[in-house]
Amino acid sequence: MPLKIDRLNLMLGLAIVLSVFSSFSVMAAKVSFKEFCPQLVGQWAGDAAKAGEIPKKVAVTGFCSHDQRQLILSVSIGTKAPFSETWWFREQGDQVLLTYYDGVAEDKQQVFSLYRQNGDYSLLGEGVVNARPALIQLLFDAQAQAQVQTQTQTQAQNQAGGWQWTQNIQYLDDDIDRYQLFRGIEMTPVAPSH
Repeated sequence: MPLKIDRLNLMLGLAIVLSVFSSFSVMAAKVSFKEFCPQLVGQWAGDAAKAGEIPKKVAVTGFCSHDQRQLILSVSIGTKAPFSETWWFREQGDQVLLTYYDGVAEDKQQVFSLYRQNGDYSLLGEGVVNARPALIQLLFDAQAQAQVQTQTQTQAQNQAGGWQWTQNIQYLDDDIDRYQLFRGIEMTPVAPSH
């Protein structure tokens, strides 16, 4: 178990470094939501943690609407949590509206711009976090190809390598000119059982 925690902490640390060195708003190109939406369809599993917390196992399910203008990501936080999170992304012109619900607090909404660089996707928006003005980044960092084993197959099949989803913030009233990690979620593909 400590090895898994160290691995996730290392991955989260790398995500912070990548966030510091890559300025998506300057170096990346805006992309269509229709390109992004189908990339996150499917069943995913991995560890998730806020900065400084012990990682927990999560399952993520992604649904993209037929017209590829809406994406729902459901994040189940293990069996001990009473609720799942729902992340509902909707294309609105050249922007993306996110409605977030965690089963406890009222819905939260945020408007983002969507960028792509080197296979990674970044949603960038300006909002309020902890009563402070902030830039908010949802970064989907593409991972290398992975071998996925189904329960009914004896041979592994190649699937997309998955995503490292980091939720980063940069306070606008702070002298620190870089994103700080708020939370990271591993999204490794889970092959459907037949």
